[in-house]
Amino acid sequence: MPEITASMVKELREKTDAGMMDCKAALSETGGDMEAAVDLLRKKGLAKAAKKAGRVAAEGLIGIAAEGTKAVVVELNSETDFVARNDSFQALVRNVASIALKAGSDVEAIKAAAYPGGGTAQEAIANLVATIGENMSLRRAAVLSVPAGVVSSYLHNSVGDGLGKIGVIVALESTGNAEALAALGRQVAMHVAAANPVALDSVSVDPAVVARERNVLSEKAKATGKPDNVIEKIVESGLKTFFKEVCLVDQPFIHDPSKTVLQAVNEAAKAAGAPIALKGFVRFALGEGIEKETSDFAAEVAAAAGG
Repeated sequence: MPEITASMVKELREKTDAGMMDCKAALSETGGDMEAAVDLLRKKGLAKAAKKAGRVAAEGLIGIAAEGTKAVVVELNSETDFVARNDSFQALVRNVASIALKAGSDVEAIKAAAYPGGGTAQEAIANLVATIGENMSLRRAAVLSVPAGVVSSYLHNSVGDGLGKIGVIVALESTGNAEALAALGRQVAMHVAAANPVALDSVSVDPAVVARERNVLSEKAKATGKPDNVIEKIVESGLKTFFKEVCLVDQPFIHDPSKTVLQAVNEAAKAAGAPIALKGFVRFALGEGIEKETSDFAAEVAAAAGG
């Protein structure tokens, strides 16, 4: 078998836009025959999938899967909401979420894991790209688990079992009544979906975020002309207000704003018959942080019509 050189892989990538490892595997399988390798990638749908990889995929679905005291949330993107309503795409998201329960939160590990019916999860994604004709990608995944208690979930804008546009999982550690824990967990998950906290508590907030907020508060306070000792008190007071707004345990509970989330959890412990520790949460909102391309639709139509 001829040696598969880096230049050969590079040439095949330029011809097909397929991934480097896919190109290398195709060349190895075809004995270095460039055109045969191109055909092989096309047959597998990898060339077509790769050519669409530059398109912005900001639609899609959030998927959640749970088993025992463990749950996972994943985001699988597509280019359009139309594809998100496709039964095959929805089945793909459910299967990927189930795979992540065992594979963990590492995206590359999930992609490399075995997919129901054969092949890997990444191959299943590529095959559906080739079938539907839209770019798709597994963007992220997160797992929560507790030794005892529940990991509850909530999906907003649900489009089917385990699928939606905003997905939340919340971990409650406790030896208390399972039914009471599940009810509380769902309420807290709904709160997270609505209030969008940035951290569990003040200690968990990114230090860079705290530093930025402190700087803003300090500059505003200095503009008042007050002495340094007063400015420091103003800044500390402002930070306390900030933490109440962004930390889950300190936020007013949406189901009863007269108490904080932490107070609601502590009160629920009485009904559950055991202490409850709020161990963590994950909130995925579809497409958050992805820069979507904007276009002038009227101008595009005019251009297409020759105007």
